[in-house]
Amino acid sequence: MNRTSFNKKWTVGPKKGFFSEKAHAKINPKDVTLPHDAMIERHRKKPAEGEDSGRSDFNIGFYPEGEYEYRKTFFVPDAYKDKRVTIEFEGVYRNAMVYLNGAFAGQHPYGYSNFYIKADRYLKYGEENEIKVIAMNHKDSRWYSGAGIYRNTNLIIGELLHIALDGVKISTPDITKDRAVVTIGTVIENEGHQTRSVNVHTTIMDKDGNIVASDTLPVTSFAGERTTFRQRLNVRSPQLWSAEQPHLYKCWTRIEEENKLVDEETNTFGIRSLTLDPDRGLCINGEVVKLRGACIHHDNGVIGAVTIDRAEERRVEILKQAGFNALRSAHNPISKALLAACDRLGMLVMDESFDMWTSTKVENDYALHFPVWWEHDIQAMVDKNYNHPCVIMYSIGNEIPEAGKPIASVWGHKLAEKIRSIDNTRFITNSVNFIISVIVEQMKLMSENQAANNIGINTMMNNIGQAMAAINTSELATHRTSESFGYVDIAGYNYAEARYLADRERFPNRVIVGSETFPAMIDINWKLVKKNNHVIGDFTWTGWDYLGEVGIGRIKYDLNESGGFMGAYPWLTAWCGDIDIIGNRRPVSYYREIVFGLRKDPYIAVQRPEYYGIQPILTKWSWSDSVSSWSWNGFEGKPIRVEVYADADEVELFVNGRAAGKAAAGEEHRYKAEFDLNYEPGEIMAVAYTDGQPTGQMILYSATGDVQLNVEADRKEIVASDRDLSFVTISLVDVQGNLYNSADRKVKVQVEGPGVLQGFGSADPKSTENFFDAERTTFDGKVLAVVRPKDAGMITVTVAADGCEPRVIQIKAVAYSTEATDHPHGARSANAQ
Repeated sequence: MNRTSFNKKWTVGPKKGFFSEKAHAKINPKDVTLPHDAMIERHRKKPAEGEDSGRSDFNIGFYPEGEYEYRKTFFVPDAYKDKRVTIEFEGVYRNAMVYLNGAFAGQHPYGYSNFYIKADRYLKYGEENEIKVIAMNHKDSRWYSGAGIYRNTNLIIGELLHIALDGVKISTPDITKDRAVVTIGTVIENEGHQTRSVNVHTTIMDKDGNIVASDTLPVTSFAGERTTFRQRLNVRSPQLWSAEQPHLYKCWTRIEEENKLVDEETNTFGIRSLTLDPDRGLCINGEVVKLRGACIHHDNGVIGAVTIDRAEERRVEILKQAGFNALRSAHNPISKALLAACDRLGMLVMDESFDMWTSTKVENDYALHFPVWWEHDIQAMVDKNYNHPCVIMYSIGNEIPEAGKPIASVWGHKLAEKIRSIDNTRFITNSVNFIISVIVEQMKLMSENQAANNIGINTMMNNIGQAMAAINTSELATHRTSESFGYVDIAGYNYAEARYLADRERFPNRVIVGSETFPAMIDINWKLVKKNNHVIGDFTWTGWDYLGEVGIGRIKYDLNESGGFMGAYPWLTAWCGDIDIIGNRRPVSYYREIVFGLRKDPYIAVQRPEYYGIQPILTKWSWSDSVSSWSWNGFEGKPIRVEVYADADEVELFVNGRAAGKAAAGEEHRYKAEFDLNYEPGEIMAVAYTDGQPTGQMILYSATGDVQLNVEADRKEIVASDRDLSFVTISLVDVQGNLYNSADRKVKVQVEGPGVLQGFGSADPKSTENFFDAERTTFDGKVLAVVRPKDAGMITVTVAADGCEPRVIQIKAVAYSTEATDHPHGARSANAQ
């Protein structure tokens, strides 16, 4: 079928009620190109003095919730009368209601799975048509959700006889060094009135376009029926897909009738095998793989929940550079664009289905719809994932309370068996939190005055503290979760590394994954992963910082600071990611890379000197309040603490060429050495030694002289497509390029030509500024502008800041072509002119 973008020429405004047309008529709808997040464009609301904003405001970053109405007019030619017209929505948050020419055409409550609207019966041919989509979010999320049509839409045109939607399923069940058997199941749908005999041609091509296998099969298709047929094609000398070598193939399916093309479809896939057992763990293509995992939420930082393909690709690029080889979608199915990027770049995926089943965690969440819609959404998730080699397992839920209740846990059996009935090529897990599973009994024992349902899950876990391990390893926890783990292939343990060793004896057939873990525990957890075959990996919370769940990783220096466990307004992000919301690696990211054994050089991080000597108050998700910089204007001669991370026996520190001390590092000292000294501008160098021999070094220089703007785009050439972006990083530096992290100031951005400023912001976790404004304040010397092309041509970005010479950078948007369909992004850097 012919699939084209349906993203352009929409309008969005407040939802119009039956009795409120006049009131809303004063608010003009805004022209938008999808994907679009209506929530990120609203001003955050500061709670009034003494107001109890409720837990939901903390969850969503103090953004207002609302109801939105999207509209679009589109012409439908007369020729479509004998065709099938379908509109695909890859994600609408939430409770989507779809109308065509004023008539109800469909609905979809879940905000994270794709759905289709069959449009034929509602269309007017040879004239303009109107589609309207209502999206609503209100007290329904534990994190920043965004709102509206935030993922891609597509218009799909097909003949009466066509390949069914999601109708090609490809698997590779039999692989040897010399050949691989590729099995292809194809569904043909005949919506006409006649039986038809056609030929189905299937061709497999390698990355260079060479045909490596092909097959033709005659098929008879009865009117009004769907016909499934299967082919087995032999690929000789296959190139296997893995995270290290992500080789991809294309499967081209064509339907011909009397030598005329009726329909065609191309799918990308990879040839790879998966095995699992407690003796070897997870094997891909026969090789043991340990999952260096990151949990990620779905938002894209300064552009909100908008899921533009390039933003998803960039996220995978940066996470892979940081040493991760696996992602867990927390806590919902991830986008098609992210899956495609993981396939291309080599990133393994645990795709998670739900954060709730039948018990609500927030007042109006998806649990209200789950009993009716769960099968539909599981089907949508599996259909989306089936041909993606990056997906190695499904998670049927996250911290589901029902997992610890015998009768309620049977839902896990239903979910697991539903997945197996449509995809038996991958493994199934359930991300279980033992604290949640035994919450009622344990909370009664711990405090008769504290009701579990009056605090959030994260708050409760943080407050439990040292008691967490005891609860996790208790017999009650073991008993309450045994049935739920019996339904799955891999036991997902959230924050329960204390069980790893004991459960090897208790459950000798159980394979475990650390599905969610604290960032500061990575060295301890990774040692357990490496030494225990039945533990296949670790997924940190989180790989990338995110909007909402504000301040769960923040550091306090004042016991009287307001906000409780979560941060009070203006806290905006969780502040617990290895990567911040604009894509910069924080010190914990380099520490993790060292623990993984992927970095030999030491890494220097400096604690913010204004808090020297003050005891920090950490949460379970905190890292030290440090920055990799030696530019601390105003603190000359004052005490400062330096952290050096290293997989080496010891580290020696030098300041301006003078030795400043030695300290032990390596695994026995948790890969960290700390030094207290007085700040002296210039140069600081760390040298790592093992067995007395230097194994690596790192140097930081102080920024000096005038502050300058450094402006750099991630690529100098992009595609003039609604699915591409250019990310422009703006830094405050000196003439040598050293970062001025302590000279923050307002920066203005102007975009001219065929482009728009999609989002603009810093990594500041508690900024009061808006992502849609053209002026923002740098944080630790940096800010990010995201430019989206509108058409082909030269886009000019002008950047100005007080006390700095303006900078101009040009980005070329080239016309979209079919050759760019699969990978429309270059990889070249553009520097400021």
